[in-house]
Amino acid sequence: MANYRFFLDYFIHRFSAKTRHGVHSPFVYTLIDEVIYDYRKKPYEAAIENKRSQLKTDKSTISITDYGAGSMLNNGKQKAVKTLARNALKPKKVAQLIARLAHKFSPEVIIELGTCLGITTSYLAKASPNSRVITVEGCPQTATIAQQTFNDLQLKNVVLKTGNFDVCLPQLLHDLPQIDLLFLDGNHRKEATLRYFYACLPKVHQQTVLIFDDIYWSEGMKAAWQEIKNHPQVTLTIDLFYIGLVLFKQGQAKEHFKIRY
Repeated sequence: MANYRFFLDYFIHRFSAKTRHGVHSPFVYTLIDEVIYDYRKKPYEAAIENKRSQLKTDKSTISITDYGAGSMLNNGKQKAVKTLARNALKPKKVAQLIARLAHKFSPEVIIELGTCLGITTSYLAKASPNSRVITVEGCPQTATIAQQTFNDLQLKNVVLKTGNFDVCLPQLLHDLPQIDLLFLDGNHRKEATLRYFYACLPKVHQQTVLIFDDIYWSEGMKAAWQEIKNHPQVTLTIDLFYIGLVLFKQGQAKEHFKIRY
């Protein structure tokens, strides 16, 4: 039933979403044209995808610690790294889109909640080399693999923290003067997603971009996305099905876009 619902949501989105030619906002049109639909190869992509391929053949096993939506099933479970690489990593298409967004907005600090094996983190770090990327992973053994990914790719602008998002995010928000870009890729539950969203609000500014992963994951995530869209501080959202973008441009009329990707 869950798979049926997800694919139904996908087809509804596919047929209701617009391309750049159906968008009348100059800002969104430019974002679509120059970032979302920019499929040109980037010089950093090959090394990251080679690392992904290596992880997909890694037969070593790790013990999973999960604080999110899968915690009832996954805690303490042994999984092969190659299984995580095949099933849990962001697809290349999505990871590269997130990288292009980071490059476009040039944030001073990027926060990622949900490191997994470090592939999307690596895209963020390579695409925006002048940014400091702070990434949080709940599972210590997964974090160890991610750190090796960063070492292998010679990333110097990544800080990896291990722990529960509910503990780590408030600490980060306390230490940072503002949020520039945040990518939430973990704990896919309505209550948690909204808790992180509301925690971030005091630190957002006009250039802040929040990226929410898997906004069609479940009925709860769809409800969370709707509540986020309706919040009075939010002025612009872009629903790309796989991810949702949230912006806070003051003085702009509230607009919501569904874009085919």
